[in-house]
Amino acid sequence: MSEWEAVLKRAGPILADGAMGTMLFEAGLQFGDPPEAWNLEHPDRVQAIHRAYLEAGSQIILTNTFGGNRFRLGMHNLQAKVPELNRAAVEIAREAAKEAGGRALVAGDIGPSGGILLPVGEMQFAEAVAGFAEQAAALVAGGADVIWIETMSDLEEVRAAIEGVRQASPRLPIIASMTFDTRGHTMMGVTPEEAVRALSGWGAAAVGGNCGNGPDEILAVVQKMRAAAPGVVLVAKANAGLPELQNGRAVYRAGPKVMADYALAVSAAGAHIVGACCGSTPDHVRAMAEALGKD
Repeated sequence: MSEWEAVLKRAGPILADGAMGTMLFEAGLQFGDPPEAWNLEHPDRVQAIHRAYLEAGSQIILTNTFGGNRFRLGMHNLQAKVPELNRAAVEIAREAAKEAGGRALVAGDIGPSGGILLPVGEMQFAEAVAGFAEQAAALVAGGADVIWIETMSDLEEVRAAIEGVRQASPRLPIIASMTFDTRGHTMMGVTPEEAVRALSGWGAAAVGGNCGNGPDEILAVVQKMRAAAPGVVLVAKANAGLPELQNGRAVYRAGPKVMADYALAVSAAGAHIVGACCGSTPDHVRAMAEALGKD
């Protein structure tokens, strides 16, 4: 039995972690600086964040590689460091998981390219596949247990990411989640029903929604996905409410109690993997763990 299968067989919902970016800013990351650079510059701070989420009850932790593809790193002239930054991120997370007893999965995190594919944008599909394959290969080489493709809005970009991952590893499990922040659709007009059918059809082991406009939105996404595809393993990873801009920083108002209630609601609606996204902290995840009986 694989690590992934063993985790899925555990009783009750599986608890993922919370925000990485929010915690990095708290640790001193400056707005506009690439978070992935900290995998080499401040690995101790990144590991401390993973450790805090594991101590709060997380059973899946995502690597600090959301923008770790050549397109986003190229904005900081770091495209040559894609392999090094991604491998380091997995090694940091694996060490934290090992210290916590080794029962948590390390998910290699892949976010959007930052570009828009043809015909709407200018990025070629093959170019996107190659970029995602390069990042995925580094995450696999570092020892990721699964790959988590997240915060996507375009089905074609998700397909490109999945193809890229499959070039790096034909069998490693893939979790794929999209963000439905535009009146129940993604920015590119994808519905939850379309997403769950397409992503599961392309071989994703778990499918869901993340980020977006907060817990209520993700609950609706899970409900629609469950109705459209009852047999698919579903994922919910909501932001801690809607952000408000204060002194140039996004502040999220949903506290631990709100996120604990959300965890119970999405679990009851059919989500098997539950976590939190932007604005969340280990305190939020700890409250979710207690609500779900993971303490």
